[in-house]
Amino acid sequence: MTKLSRMAAVTCLIVLLAACGGDVNAPPVEFLIPVEVEDVATDTVEDVIVTTGTVRTRESVILTVETPGFLVLSKNAAGNRLEEGATVTAGQIIAQVTGEDARLAAGLESSKEHLDSAKTELERRQQLFEQRLISEADVWTARTQYEDRLHAYETSQRTFEKTRMVTPINGVILELARDSTGQPIADGQLVSQGLSVARVAPLDRLIADIELVGPELSRVSIGQQVRISHYAFTGSSIDGTVVRLSPTMDPNTRTFRIEVEVDNQEALLRPGMFVQATIVTERREDVVVVARDAITQRGGNNVVYVVDGQRVNKRNVTLGLADDIQFEVTEGLSAGDRIAVRGLETLTDGTRVRVIAP
Repeated sequence: MTKLSRMAAVTCLIVLLAACGGDVNAPPVEFLIPVEVEDVATDTVEDVIVTTGTVRTRESVILTVETPGFLVLSKNAAGNRLEEGATVTAGQIIAQVTGEDARLAAGLESSKEHLDSAKTELERRQQLFEQRLISEADVWTARTQYEDRLHAYETSQRTFEKTRMVTPINGVILELARDSTGQPIADGQLVSQGLSVARVAPLDRLIADIELVGPELSRVSIGQQVRISHYAFTGSSIDGTVVRLSPTMDPNTRTFRIEVEVDNQEALLRPGMFVQATIVTERREDVVVVARDAITQRGGNNVVYVVDGQRVNKRNVTLGLADDIQFEVTEGLSAGDRIAVRGLETLTDGTRVRVIAP
């Protein structure tokens, strides 16, 4: 290459470098902030109190031995001895005390014989009186004796009935024939007066005793809906209703007790279970709602960002009821508005955004 050629090449290179390093009027690049969006919808929102409690029976009957003797438990339709968990009906005999002591205590046979004798004597004297063979006083004497023996017989009948333990209500046997150590009592065991033989209670509807602190009590009233849940059936709940509010505070726990009647037709709950109670203090249906993540704070106001094309518009909103998932919006939004629910941290009014899939 000649000297002239080299000079020409260098000159061209300088021109190119100057062109590259000069001022260029290129358009600025604008960054689009990625956001997730969703459409505003309507839903039901509830204000709730979540607390705990213990389930018990609404009522129960305890059957005890009133006459000493030998205990014999009744049998079911299949001929088997009754056991705990069995369903019984009102008027059904659960157990009976037998033996000489029970028979003598009742004295049913002798009192029946005395009654029959007095009745026969009264009838005989009435016939004699009609024949005018005795005085009316003799008839009254016989009638008085008959009435006394009738009373004695009826007393014997009631005493005899006490040897039979009969449930006055429908229900389930919760406890049956156990001694002081909790061991089952065998048929034929000698038992004394006062022994608790059976406890019967209906289980179709139960009571949950719920504890509340003072501020919570002011939000609860009779008739409110309650959802009862237990870890044994996660994902489902049982309906209940507040039926009673305690008028006093427990001095030990500093809490107030409310009673919730629970529908237990499916027999999922058992007395003594520790449960969680969700008390619905207020409920609003078909209201505009937004997810909690869609609400942010700007200048002390609750704000959402409405997506309009590739930009967002800041909008102040007024909130109502809230649950763990969403807020009710009473002012500022309408169903169908499209709002950002993720990526709100750097948004301002008018920011350009890029919608991404969740």
